[in-house]
Amino acid sequence: MIKLNQLFADVRVLLLTLSLLVLAGCDVERRKSDAELGLNPQQAAGRKLYDNYCDRCHEPYSTHGKKGPGLKGIFKNQYLPLSGLPTNDDRIIDIVKYGRAKMEGFSQVMTDEQIKDLIAYLHTL
Repeated sequence: MIKLNQLFADVRVLLLTLSLLVLAGCDVERRKSDAELGLNPQQAAGRKLYDNYCDRCHEPYSTHGKKGPGLKGIFKNQYLPLSGLPTNDDRIIDIVKYGRAKMEGFSQVMTDEQIKDLIAYLHTL
């Protein structure tokens, strides 16, 4: 009985250690509110659009992607990842409207004003 209790204790310690190691390697961060991020109304509207249309493929606060590249600091780079195209509003608007490679275009579901809101949000990443 004592050996069995010791085995259970050892297993619990091992599981706790493994859990801590897994959590230490995670890049998990609580989602910040629009106010905490200092978003203006246009950027907040863009964030909602991002959540609805972009988040399933692009991580907003990471350079690691999902199906597409992560978008953290996208406008801080002179060139877009993967394509090497210049990073500017016009180029990003074209990609959002018409798509690129495996990405679908959103010109049929977003208005020009909504795309401008989305671009305003992307500038905050």
